[in-house]
Amino acid sequence: MDSFITIRFKRQTAKRFQQFSKKHFKSHTEAMATMLDFFFYNEISPRERLGPTGRTIEANLKKRINAVIAIMKDMEKTQTKPTVAMIESLFQIDTPQKKPLILEKKFTEEKKEVRFQEKRNSNNKL
Repeated sequence: MDSFITIRFKRQTAKRFQQFSKKHFKSHTEAMATMLDFFFYNEISPRERLGPTGRTIEANLKKRINAVIAIMKDMEKTQTKPTVAMIESLFQIDTPQKKPLILEKKFTEEKKEVRFQEKRNSNNKL
């Protein structure tokens, strides 16, 4: 069995370490060894900042995604829909209506109406 040694910590720091250790590890020794190994293997100092947290990265990503969505919607309104409409209008097969020429007369549609008629007298019989 390994022997123990005492290390002096301030009471508040020792309480925080005990709470952390009980939550994540079986013993205080295992907690301390794991933390020291983490800093040694990753070659970082405990005083270094590792950069932005997950929440700030997520917020930045959401902003960028919203900006990309806005750009896509604008492109759809200004470029895609009008272009598709023009292409569809080119490919529509629509039979043109046959319009009669201006000089052409249609005799079938014209009705010959008599505007004046001779009046027949019953007195003047021939």
